[in-house]
Amino acid sequence: MATSTTMILWPHPLLLLLMICVSAATLTEGAVAQWCIADPQAPDDMLQSALDWVCGYGGADCSKIQPNQECFLPETLASHASIAFNSYWQKLKHQGASCYFSSAALVSESDPSHDGCEYDFVP
Repeated sequence: MATSTTMILWPHPLLLLLMICVSAATLTEGAVAQWCIADPQAPDDMLQSALDWVCGYGGADCSKIQPNQECFLPETLASHASIAFNSYWQKLKHQGASCYFSSAALVSESDPSHDGCEYDFVP
């Protein structure tokens, strides 16, 4: 009775290292940029409550939405809430923070920056 032997061919160690490095770079480069913005369907009272919390207890940087600052205009509740929600979420998302704010916010893959108002982004 003849037995067959199977030989496993492993790639050259340098080729294997190159494959690992390319895979890691692809994962890093393939990360999707996301921002936390006010949900357009959220009622004003919900947005205001979440905005008050995030600029107070939440510790978001709300300086950009103060009068005469780069993100004060448009002077709408949704616009100001979006800046504040995103500031909080970008700062704390890697520690497990969510972009929820009692259904007042959602995650967007479109950069909401506009007219000199730059939304923070942390990869």
